[in-house]
Amino acid sequence: MFVLRLLRLVTHLFVGMAICAFLFPFTSAKGQEAHIRRWSRRLLRICGIHIRIDSPHPIPRSLLISNHVSWLDIFVVNSLQPCRFVAKSDIRAWPLIGWLCAKTGTIFISRGKASDVRRIFKDLVDSIGRGEHVAFFPEGTTSAQGTLLPFHANLFEAAIDARVPVQPYALRYLDRDGNLHPAANFIGDTTIVDSILAILKSRGMTAELKQLEVIPTAGAHRRELARLAHRVVAGGLGYAGEEEISPVSAPAGNPPETRPDPQAAPQ
Repeated sequence: MFVLRLLRLVTHLFVGMAICAFLFPFTSAKGQEAHIRRWSRRLLRICGIHIRIDSPHPIPRSLLISNHVSWLDIFVVNSLQPCRFVAKSDIRAWPLIGWLCAKTGTIFISRGKASDVRRIFKDLVDSIGRGEHVAFFPEGTTSAQGTLLPFHANLFEAAIDARVPVQPYALRYLDRDGNLHPAANFIGDTTIVDSILAILKSRGMTAELKQLEVIPTAGAHRRELARLAHRVVAGGLGYAGEEEISPVSAPAGNPPETRPDPQAAPQ
């Protein structure tokens, strides 16, 4: 079964590359979104992941954010609403996945380069202005489930300049008993290959994505937005604690209720 799932996953990645190479040039933006949504949902099914989405309201023209657990996060969000993601440049070098991310509009950023952050910032504002959905992970890197790192404030400025709100989501991966699933964690020395193998070997994983209250940005400062967004996401995950404290306690089984600074780049 494991070998079969691995072969199906590799085949699905090549199918995605073929869609990007041969269909995208002749497909409208809406058509491309439909391809990305279907492909992402099938990827998660192949990995044995059930998707549970609680997003009852239309997603506004906004800057979408979420906590960051795994490389899977992009595909969970894309299964709801395909977005242009901000990701660190290392991902571009990942076999197959990096190429697919580039072809589906991912914005790659080099860690610690102020000039790169300014370029990304302008690209984000322009993309939002064109009506595209844009997303990033403000922790700047993945964190183990049960923790929530402080949010970097730099890219929140894009929402202020584009005059759109911030739409936060809470994302977590659960086992059959409703506890946080350890196989989803993508931290430390874990490689992308290690993570893929662990996920394919796991059983009964559910990706749970919950829409949270929209955060207005009119008259706000990016640092205020980052702190408020952190509180909202922590609350949505059922975590308790001050916004700058990590790790925070996560009760098992609870439902998840330029100006930019050259800080760490999002993953």
